[in-house]
Amino acid sequence: MGTPLGDFIRAKRDSIQPETLGLPDHGRRRSPGLRRSDLAIRADISVEYLTRLEQGRDRNPSTPVLNALADALSLDPAERTHLRYLAKITGGACPSLVRPAPPSREVRPSVRETLRLLEPGIAAVTNRLGDVLAHTDGYAAVLGAAGLLDHPAPNLTRYVFTDPRARTLFADWDDIADEQAFDLWIGPSAENSEWLSSELAPVAGPEFTRRLGNQLVPRRGTLRLRHPSGPELRLLRETLDLSADNQQLLVLLPADPETAAHLDRLTRPAPARLRAIS
Repeated sequence: MGTPLGDFIRAKRDSIQPETLGLPDHGRRRSPGLRRSDLAIRADISVEYLTRLEQGRDRNPSTPVLNALADALSLDPAERTHLRYLAKITGGACPSLVRPAPPSREVRPSVRETLRLLEPGIAAVTNRLGDVLAHTDGYAAVLGAAGLLDHPAPNLTRYVFTDPRARTLFADWDDIADEQAFDLWIGPSAENSEWLSSELAPVAGPEFTRRLGNQLVPRRGTLRLRHPSGPELRLLRETLDLSADNQQLLVLLPADPETAAHLDRLTRPAPARLRAIS
């Protein structure tokens, strides 16, 4: 049985073409990517040990070995952080049959005040499980219009994989799905992430489970939304980590003048209606 760490190393190895690392092409092979022997040489470890890591028979690699693998695979900073995290949970993770205590949905008053100051901008407080914990009216006008906030405890991950409207809202649905599945690995706790994964797997099917095991760090580009009112919105994403709370503040900004104009119309407060006084 494999492990998250082994799955990541194997997935990353399979995604690398030898020529990108200056290695010779050995001709046709049964599986794509970098040969196990080539990676072992680059990391200065034995092929046997690398095989044990990938197959989950060794769950406690040392820090020097992790650093050597990161160098050998040419991991970027985000991927190196993910490698260390997977090593941590692989070495001590014990799946539990008991539902863990859910992460706190409480948002500090000062963070709520920050959201208020961002009105009518598009901003929300979330966690890595995809829970939407607080948001501006602008966020509701843009993302809530497609049903994301219909649930009393809205969750973006569940929405992306189980609500058909998500495929219409997100122009690059596959990329967003990759991001949401990946973020479960760095959720508030390994137990919470595993519980949500087990909840989603039966209803979301292979679209979810395949991505959960993919382990490749997604490249987060411009967010493209097909708003129900018609215009396609192109948004830049700025994220502020609230590490003490295991939360993050997400702010969406227009990526072009056309989007800015559309957002102005969508988020502009409705004019007050005149009332007749008899």
